[in-house]
Amino acid sequence: MCLAYPMQITAIDGLSAHCEARGVERDVSLFMLRDEPPAIGDFVMVSLGQAVRRVSPEDARLSWELFDQILGTSTTP
Repeated sequence: MCLAYPMQITAIDGLSAHCEARGVERDVSLFMLRDEPPAIGDFVMVSLGQAVRRVSPEDARLSWELFDQILGTSTTP
């Protein structure tokens, strides 16, 4: 089983994107999304260094809330 987590695209260079989530930055491949390329500011689900699908900001937020619950942490008041 693989885990995918949401990240926001901050820069794009061809099929590579620089993404950020909760202060962590990663370079991510956009190869799997080349038919419908995302834009700067979009959220993508990242698994093993690959953006596997685009998600809404709301879905990204809900995903992080679920991860917080699973891990027993909280970043919301």
